[in-house]
Amino acid sequence: MPFKRTKAELILTQSERDELNKIIKTRTEEFRRVERAKMMLLYADGEQAPAIADQLNTNAPKVYRCIDKALEFGALNALDDIKRSGRPAQITDDAKTWVVSLACQKPKELGYSYEVWTTRFLSQHIRKNAEEAGHPSVKNIGSGTVSRILDENDIKPHKINYYLERRDPDFDTKMAQVLYVYQQVQWTLEDNEFQPICDVMLSYDEKPGIQAVENKAPDLPPVPGKHTTIGRDSEYIRHGTLSLLAGIDLVTGEVIGSVEDRHRSREFVDFLKMLDDRYDPELRIQVVLDNHSAHTSKETRAYLETVPNRFEFVFTPKHGSWLNIIESFFAKMSKSFLRHIRVKSKQELKERIELYLQEVNENPVPFRWKYGLESASN
Repeated sequence: MPFKRTKAELILTQSERDELNKIIKTRTEEFRRVERAKMMLLYADGEQAPAIADQLNTNAPKVYRCIDKALEFGALNALDDIKRSGRPAQITDDAKTWVVSLACQKPKELGYSYEVWTTRFLSQHIRKNAEEAGHPSVKNIGSGTVSRILDENDIKPHKINYYLERRDPDFDTKMAQVLYVYQQVQWTLEDNEFQPICDVMLSYDEKPGIQAVENKAPDLPPVPGKHTTIGRDSEYIRHGTLSLLAGIDLVTGEVIGSVEDRHRSREFVDFLKMLDDRYDPELRIQVVLDNHSAHTSKETRAYLETVPNRFEFVFTPKHGSWLNIIESFFAKMSKSFLRHIRVKSKQELKERIELYLQEVNENPVPFRWKYGLESASN
């Protein structure tokens, strides 16, 4: 004779069934909610608690607790834990406010060597100073309780989020000047008859510190069925670094580069001379560049005086190098070409970089800037 259920039946409405099935299928739901949803659906379909426990790899008392809660409070309310009354809170609101105020100060401001708090360190400080500060309710506080108080106030004193303050008072003006250059480029690309304010428009910057690194042992090629990637010895030999001085012709997309040991005023002036030799003497060259000291040094200014009206510099704002299109090229170069490069000397690295620039210029693509161009045209 089959076992008869003595507990009341769980009757689910169609909307409750739909909601429980939705929870089961959602990949981001908590495991306990998914498990409880399955328990209630199986029980409502006539399954016994021990059988449900076997199917879900759990125990029957756990199933009974879930069903009892569903019968008493409803299926959807049974998905979550019911809050219990418990004993009244021992920590006063004033004490919690004091804890938060401590977390908003740096430990070094209170005489410690640390720059930021950890919950354990903060709880130690609270226990040590609670009674003297008039908050005895937290004199035995633990780091877990400190974490809860901070979470309730959305305070994370152990983390730092970096930001960049605009320190250039002329930021907006300089940005508008750079964007105006890019607007001129866009109009030139769209209309062959448009005459820009300058004949040549370039985006220039330096990429220093390109490492010439050599393997100590040769790379191992992928072997089907054995290992799928290139094998590389973790030890390597350093041969020094090189700097790439590069500019992009914003209309043609061609990259003009010079690989040097350093990037001082001397190398920058040599780059300008290379541009002067490259373009027709009658053309005016406009260069978007950052505020590096080499770009405004005595040596640079002295050279510019020898070629009056040949160059026009448009400086990006301080801490606004992201406005310089050449940075996008450098980022792409780092991710693709330089990421895993290995060479036997600085000379080989220089030759590889020059070859890379040659390959890029076989199919040059003009960079099209989008951000802020509408405001630049107004």
